[in-house]
Amino acid sequence: MSGELRRARLEDTAVVAALFDEYRQFYHQKSDIELATKFIHSRLSNQDAVIFVVLDGQSNALGFCQLYPSFSSIHARSMLILSDLYVTQHARCVGVGRRLMNIAIDYAKAKGVASIFLETHKENHQAQALYESLGFTLEQEFLSYSLDIQ
Repeated sequence: MSGELRRARLEDTAVVAALFDEYRQFYHQKSDIELATKFIHSRLSNQDAVIFVVLDGQSNALGFCQLYPSFSSIHARSMLILSDLYVTQHARCVGVGRRLMNIAIDYAKAKGVASIFLETHKENHQAQALYESLGFTLEQEFLSYSLDIQ
């Protein structure tokens, strides 16, 4: 499936927010388009995330990925956290996710980034297959912990 793949701009807030809301629902969150819109608008206006989006010929969003800059103390270099990768149901299995991942990798290479870190749900086999086909390796040396702060 073709479509325009580009870095999201502030005027893309609404289309990216709609995808972001779907993404959050995929991970069992309640739909909240107002929250999604505020969040994406803030990321784009503050430029504290890099968001790539694929749009079809009618400017409908097919998928997006969101990267957050961070640092690797071990490598003493910057890294990227691929926080979100989402492709709409009707655009899956046609290469949109792969295109988004490839632009994220190209962006990282151009910026001299040491690595891209991501997490996915253990049941998300389709995403795991995509990541592994692109050379990502399943981390088996380190354990991952989290603490929810309410």
